[in-house]
Amino acid sequence: MAVALIIGASRGIGHELARQYLRDGWRVIATARKATDCAELATLGAETHVLDVNNVEAVAGLGWKLDGEHLDVAILNAGVYGPRHDGFPVQADFDQVMHTNVLAAMRLLPVIAPLVAAAGGKLAVMSSRMGSLSERSSPSGSLYRASKAALNSVLVDTALAFGEQGATCVALHPGWVRTDMGGAGADLDPADSASGIRATLAALPASPQPVFVAYDGQPIGW
Repeated sequence: MAVALIIGASRGIGHELARQYLRDGWRVIATARKATDCAELATLGAETHVLDVNNVEAVAGLGWKLDGEHLDVAILNAGVYGPRHDGFPVQADFDQVMHTNVLAAMRLLPVIAPLVAAAGGKLAVMSSRMGSLSERSSPSGSLYRASKAALNSVLVDTALAFGEQGATCVALHPGWVRTDMGGAGADLDPADSASGIRATLAALPASPQPVFVAYDGQPIGW
């Protein structure tokens, strides 16, 4: 049975990814910050772990719990947008965004990557087209953009470390999705984004080189 790990599956795209993989007969391991959200995911059939990605002890504990797993797909979905205004960032906003979107990945990816490599699987982070340096045309959301550019850098380093061992590393742009982050006026339903992500990951050939793609498979410049 194929195995998927979804980090950050309480709602939105992460929840939909877990639901769809379960529907199609995968074994799904899902994490959420709250026990109540884990309980709801368990009713769908997922194996769940309570995880705050900003808690270093919890991240280490997850590594221990997953020891020996072979992950065909692992998706680091947890993330925050931060302040909606641009301008002078306060320390609390900077710390929240960078810790959640970047530091957590720096801690989690070395834990998860060997388990993906063991299965010759796909290791994905939920990035954003806003993190692209070569395709950038607006300065809005600069803190979020900086965090996603940094996340992409962490993913590239992960590919250098684990790509030759069998992990195909992918930075994903999920589209503009109707979630708490994307807002009600966004283009995509979470189900459509998740379906596209799953199809794109399945179609990607195994490679030691990292890729940056949208949910529909369109390549994005780093």
